[in-house]
Amino acid sequence: MKQQNNIKVFPTDGELTRAAAALIIDTAKAAVTSKGRFSISLSGGHTPEQLYALLANQPYKNEIPWDKTYIFWGDERCVALDDKDNNAHMAKVQLLDYIDIPATNIFPMPVNLPPIQAAMEYERSIRNFFKDQPAAFDLILLGLGENGHTASLFPGTDVLSERSRLVKEVYVDEVGMFRITMTAPLINQARNIVFLVAGEGKAEILNTVLNSTAKYPAQMIKPIDGNLYWFIDKKAAAKLLPQ
Repeated sequence: MKQQNNIKVFPTDGELTRAAAALIIDTAKAAVTSKGRFSISLSGGHTPEQLYALLANQPYKNEIPWDKTYIFWGDERCVALDDKDNNAHMAKVQLLDYIDIPATNIFPMPVNLPPIQAAMEYERSIRNFFKDQPAAFDLILLGLGENGHTASLFPGTDVLSERSRLVKEVYVDEVGMFRITMTAPLINQARNIVFLVAGEGKAEILNTVLNSTAKYPAQMIKPIDGNLYWFIDKKAAAKLLPQ
């Protein structure tokens, strides 16, 4: 593994996934020890899907204190709650159905509501969870799209200029649907943010996001008082490594 600051490159996506699982476990245990609970925001995508399947099995399954873990999502497609493209549904069938976690600890985005109402309701849930404390998740998982988006912060959308809301609805022209997303100000309050990036299709945009001054949504992710990690497999890091 090659490490530069918080950029970690792994030979395979399997090793990337195992390292991400280890980081989640360590962060969960530390959070529960220090304050009695662990809050995590999940993401969708192929690499997280592999991660959730890994966490659902031994030896990882029993390493996380699930009864003190609270699960949220960074974004969601406005599709049926049981749709295969619903991020929470994917996490359910890969992970949540196999672990002993109270249903009250799971906070899927209420996309059965109209988009504006769903975003407002989810923001209310987050504010109620953190009460009078800053809305700072212990760990947020993110992906990177080939167009530089992360969560549902897509290039050219008005949600990129949002400064006060924690959660916002956004219509994404290129996919022709509404999505609900955490805003950059909320994400940047997290104590730990981890980008999971795998595959040769991400090599170009990853290099651009990390090494250029171009303005892509993923470049807005700069934690205020937390750690930012990039967990990358060798294929995605092809343009970062010496040739």
